[in-house]
Amino acid sequence: MTSRNQQLFEQSIKHIPGGVNSPVRAFKSVGGNPLFFKRGKGAYVWDADDKAYIDYVGSWGPLILGHAHPKVINAVKESAERGLSFGAPTETELEMADLLCELVPSMEQVRLVSSGTEATMSAIRLARGFTGRSKIIKFEGCYHGHADSLLVKAGSGALTFGQPSSAGIPPEVAAHTLVLDYNNTEQLADTFKQIGNEIAAVIIEPVAGNMNLVAPKLEFLKSLRELCTQHGTVLIFDEVMTGFRVGPQCAQGLYGIKPDLTTLGKIIGGGMPVGAFGGRRDIMQCIAPVGPVYQAGTLSGNPVAVAAGLETLRLVQAPGFYDQLAASTLTLIEGLKLAAKASGVVFSAQAIGGMFGLYFSETPPQSFDEVMKCDKDKFNAFFHAMLDEGVYFAPSAFEAGFVSAAHGAEEINKTIESAKKAFSLLK
Repeated sequence: MTSRNQQLFEQSIKHIPGGVNSPVRAFKSVGGNPLFFKRGKGAYVWDADDKAYIDYVGSWGPLILGHAHPKVINAVKESAERGLSFGAPTETELEMADLLCELVPSMEQVRLVSSGTEATMSAIRLARGFTGRSKIIKFEGCYHGHADSLLVKAGSGALTFGQPSSAGIPPEVAAHTLVLDYNNTEQLADTFKQIGNEIAAVIIEPVAGNMNLVAPKLEFLKSLRELCTQHGTVLIFDEVMTGFRVGPQCAQGLYGIKPDLTTLGKIIGGGMPVGAFGGRRDIMQCIAPVGPVYQAGTLSGNPVAVAAGLETLRLVQAPGFYDQLAASTLTLIEGLKLAAKASGVVFSAQAIGGMFGLYFSETPPQSFDEVMKCDKDKFNAFFHAMLDEGVYFAPSAFEAGFVSAAHGAEEINKTIESAKKAFSLLK
């Protein structure tokens, strides 16, 4: 009998390219066909065949409180009853802006948008408008949304500008983007020495989460801050993923580095589409209507979405919230490491706050090149074995995982016990 998941996928490919509305959902990396989820509660999701899974994707990070948190749902209901959208200022936008500027010390002003991609795209445009320069630096393996100038793969050398990594992007657009190696302080310094006065902005995931979890070297982040200051370059921290996920003041608070601009998303929407970019007042004052850099959005600051985000942000401020989240995540990865060791499987893992990375390698990678050396086939086999056990990890060896406040000892222990069975199949 054909499963309901399979039936839905076969129907989807008729009118949706690849059957999905975002590529990583397609299971192309791990093989097989995607699951269709119909509901979620706490740490669990249920697919179209009513099978339950312990969920470590959490809508790719936003659901730090777990699925369908009653207070978040209630905030959404109350807001929706007052109207879905106005295309005009609302008091909830002001509350969100005030709270973000209070929680993130580097933010003096903030502009709300509807997605992380929109936030990073706008921050790059703003940095270029503020500096009057065109060139930007990004780092290989870091993902900043699908704006043209950010979908760029590395060139052949430190000073070779990148080439488009997607069809439809003119080479002359990608030519303004320089791609460097994550955590390579020497390469970064050499690049600034040669063309520092031409660089409008450096954008970086302060904790990389889109080539799996790669932790930054503190020396690297400090050098980045110093070099940007020396050369008048705008430092942009892309905290769409790490914002309020790795700590109460995001990654910048965790590492003590103050960027010029910050982009946010995911958690600040509480599961609904909200993004933001903000930072130094003198830079933000260049945005229309007060400055010459144009940015607009019909649904920016949507009251229903902002209500979900506001309630989420208020709830994560509870005393001890982040300590407990980090402890749960650490318990998970330590248990997985012990399970792998008992089965003789080469495996490593690490966690930062409520994020974690799983690697089929001796040690956690520190760069894109090291990530690519991990055993992807072993991950794919592990993924499907865990799926069979009712545990849902990201369907890609190149994505970080997420623990929520709803993952208690029962869910963590179930996951570790399932992993013992999965690792035993990988010998």
